[in-house]
Amino acid sequence: MLLGFRTRLELNNRQKTLAAQHAGVARHAYNWGLAICRQALENRQKLPTAIDLHKRLVAEVKKENPWYYQVSKCAPQQALRNLEQAFKRWRGGLGKFPRFKRKGVRDSFYLEGNIRISGDRIKVPVFGWLRCAELLPATTPKNVVISLRAGRWYISFKYEAPTPQVEKTGEVVGVDLGIHHLATCSDGEVFENPKPYRKARKRLARLQRRLSRKQKGSANRKKAVVQLGKAHKRVADIRQDNLHKLTTYLAKKYRVVVIEGLQVKNLLKNRKLAGALSDCGFYEFRRQLEYKARLYGCQVVVADRFYPSSQLCSGCGHRQKMPLQERVFCCPCCGLELDRDLNAALNLLRWYRTTPSSGGSDACGDSSGGVVGVNSAASHGSLKQEESSDAGQSSVLFSVA
Repeated sequence: MLLGFRTRLELNNRQKTLAAQHAGVARHAYNWGLAICRQALENRQKLPTAIDLHKRLVAEVKKENPWYYQVSKCAPQQALRNLEQAFKRWRGGLGKFPRFKRKGVRDSFYLEGNIRISGDRIKVPVFGWLRCAELLPATTPKNVVISLRAGRWYISFKYEAPTPQVEKTGEVVGVDLGIHHLATCSDGEVFENPKPYRKARKRLARLQRRLSRKQKGSANRKKAVVQLGKAHKRVADIRQDNLHKLTTYLAKKYRVVVIEGLQVKNLLKNRKLAGALSDCGFYEFRRQLEYKARLYGCQVVVADRFYPSSQLCSGCGHRQKMPLQERVFCCPCCGLELDRDLNAALNLLRWYRTTPSSGGSDACGDSSGGVVGVNSAASHGSLKQEESSDAGQSSVLFSVA
């Protein structure tokens, strides 16, 4: 299976300067190509391809800017390919119109060629041997991407990894996502939400005020930008680490994981809950769970997003409204009193077992892993059909309460 690996680089001053030069050349090539493409669109001409732009770059730009020859040719070439891909995404309705890149904002560049790995060191063209912050996988990548985040340089590459063999200890589990508790499983297991942004909000506001008081273009303002970037990166790293631990645990332990097809973009339109929802990382949870399901032989079944898992009684099936401030589900019919998140997780588990289109207990037969989208029309009326893919060995269920 093709996996991605990313780690921090420990660069000396010469290597940092060389990395900044590569990022600058890649940014210059991208902005130059974008200006050419915008001019072509204004004149109602055909957009030039990455190959056409590179030919013009060699003929026109490199002669006037000799510092292009001080870096690898791969950096400007890949920048023009990225520009071509950005225009394809824009025309396909998958992204916004490409914008000019700014210095210091997500700087990165691409390298390929003779790349070797030895322990915690990697040898790349032009740079030579670079020391990393951790041991690297024993492989030979064909290309790498070096990027700058919060004042530190990182390297990333893809490599082929064997499929790990894990022993499943659980069959099917329902997982309800929430703000108070990040995840509640139908077997009673609860995963706390670290809420990193909420805890760091005051410090981030203080650093932002410091930055606003600095004079533009000054050295102190640059230091304040780096300090604020490190604080934001720490928040993102805490959230990512917690999600990786949760999704790895679910994919390794259970054979079937059924999740609810949440529309995170629509949830974030609620201005009162947008900050708390963004701090949870619901979209990232599903993305990680789906690719780890293929890695560890687990099946993810996606329930319809209109399934009212939080409003149904897991005991008798009675439906009632559940405002977010009510944390305990009290059923007036059967008298069941249960935590609302656990009740939703049990409903997802029952939905999976009682809905024929979900596969039921027979969904564990395929060992390939994957994501299956099903609707709940069999038990709760006509609902939208989700996109399907190959079935796998395990499934997990989740919803937002």
